[in-house]
Amino acid sequence: MDPQVPKDKYNGVWLIFFMLGLGTLLPWNFFMTATMYFTSRLADPSSEANFSVNATEEDSRSVLQAKFNNVMTLCAMVPLLVFTLNLIFSLSGGSAIHDSAFGYFITACVVISLAIAAYVLLPKLEFFQYYQESQQSKPAEDEENKMDLLKKDERQKSAGDDNKQTPSILVIFKKIWVMAFSVCFAFTITIGTFPAITVDVKSTIADGGQWELYFIPVSCFLLFNVFDWLGRSLTAVCMWPGKDSKLLPGLLVARVIFVPLFMLCNVKPRHNLPVYFSHDGWFIGFMILFAFSNGYLASLCMCFGPKKVDASEAETAGTIMAFFLSLGLALGASLSFLFRALI
Repeated sequence: MDPQVPKDKYNGVWLIFFMLGLGTLLPWNFFMTATMYFTSRLADPSSEANFSVNATEEDSRSVLQAKFNNVMTLCAMVPLLVFTLNLIFSLSGGSAIHDSAFGYFITACVVISLAIAAYVLLPKLEFFQYYQESQQSKPAEDEENKMDLLKKDERQKSAGDDNKQTPSILVIFKKIWVMAFSVCFAFTITIGTFPAITVDVKSTIADGGQWELYFIPVSCFLLFNVFDWLGRSLTAVCMWPGKDSKLLPGLLVARVIFVPLFMLCNVKPRHNLPVYFSHDGWFIGFMILFAFSNGYLASLCMCFGPKKVDASEAETAGTIMAFFLSLGLALGASLSFLFRALI
């Protein structure tokens, strides 16, 4: 290693970029975790006053409570709940829903503040400055050589060398459209069911015990994020099937089976479909496969997209893939209303 290159002391630059990513994802994820808080605030006061022991849950839920999960997902869906454990720890400590929610929001504000401070600090670190300025400190001779090459290149283009022109977005899209639609479909299925449907699944074995309190935080949020992360991490050592394999889009299309599987779990309230998978074990098994396949297959698509084009086209390909990922989030959030209504 060049002795002139500064070291990243205490991994400061790495930690700052980690904090910036955390500041982007964590606030939304805390809003998702505080579902019980928001649904309690959206309850109809008149319904609460007239609620009787014989009334069912579907009778007592207001319109706002019934639509909250769908609307929340539609407004700002960014999967990857990093701090679901905070909810579990707060529940284990006997905290009230309102107190837990207050802790979520305060934590999110603190993380955002730290992210802003980290962003201000980043340019002041020697390690970051070295690599940031390395491309701007070339010798003057190199700059002159570049100008000469650019002039020659311009003359060649003016002479009719049209084959060297930058490919259009359409040309690049034709090379990666399979990966683009695959990642779009992956997140359409994921966001269409999680959390709008999965958060309403009720435990059948809790029988009023502590597991009823922990069931959704653990079986829904924690399991999804752990196995989604494991799936994404696996792509660092295994990238099967390959970028040209037809099996990858086939596996993503096969994930549509999770929609009816979750709909036939013990989702409450329900008006149309019967319950075929009432036991908690079915839901937990479906969630593990659902989360792992989302993390692994979607990450493969995002990795393979830029690899299916030339190096000069990789940046544009990555932008196209990001667009279709966002499109999948939007489509999934919209379809979640339909999926929930069918139940």
